Amino acid sequence: MGSDVEIEHGFPHLETVRTAITALYKRLSPDTVRTFGVSVLPVDVAFSADEDPYLGVQRVAGAMVRHLRLPDARMIVSFREMRHAGSIELAAGPEYFIELNSRFKSHREDIGAALAHEVMHVYLHRLDLAFPGTRDNEILTDTAAAYLGAGWLLLDAYRESSVSTQKLGYLTPEEFGYVLAKRALVFDEDPSPWFTSPQAYEAYTKGLARARRDGRRPPLAAAGRLGRHRYTRDRRTARGSAADGYAFEGHDPTRVSFPCPTCHQRIRVPVQGRLRARCGLCRTELDCDT
Repeated sequence: MGSDVEIEHGFPHLETVRTAITALYKRLSPDTVRTFGVSVLPVDVAFSADEDPYLGVQRVAGAMVRHLRLPDARMIVSFREMRHAGSIELAAGPEYFIELNSRFKSHREDIGAALAHEVMHVYLHRLDLAFPGTRDNEILTDTAAAYLGAGWLLLDAYRESSVSTQKLGYLTPEEFGYVLAKRALVFDEDPSPWFTSPQAYEAYTKGLARARRDGRRPPLAAAGRLGRHRYTRDRRTARGSAADGYAFEGHDPTRVSFPCPTCHQRIRVPVQGRLRARCGLCRTELDCDT
């Protein structure tokens, strides 16, 4: 995580992001995920011009702790010169030591973003939820922060101009937009009015388009004409689609499996025309045309 770097765009980590969303639903349960229906609000992380940075950073860390319902976790935050935006020492608790890059003392508007990522490390550590490998585990952390209502701050910290660039987190801006859009579609909460960065809003718009596409892939009934045509052709030859994610299995009856557009767990249903399916993981009900 850093600033003044060349920023990657697009959706290069999309499969890992989707796997992370599935893992959240599996580890937390759909009912627990739904308790995060209200995001951290801008007022919770705002700094006044005259607020002491050391007192303010403890206040914002407390807001993150309350949002994630970690009442017995105490965040001790300090600043130091470092390459990354922040780091945390994950131990048994209840005290966790967070270090933030000293530049945040003068760029206080992004302290909430940095703490969203670091405190999420604590939350996942306590859940015993981790992905193998540093890169994938950091993608899990960013995805969880965004999906559970704190990560809109990470996208809002993205700024790109001819003078300087900044991005926090390991996801691309568009991937942050995608996760926030997936959350928005579930909770009916639009984060875009909170963005102070025009580039963040643009990335969210691109992510929203990709997230909506998940709900229009065959065999979902909302699939467009071209997708339906492709699906019908593939069904005759029992050939799956890597692009749309569906695969045909067995005979008498033939079944089709495809990813749930909400949690990306695979769903299997008979190939028998129009039907209603219910995801066994997140319990989303889906109108299908198989």
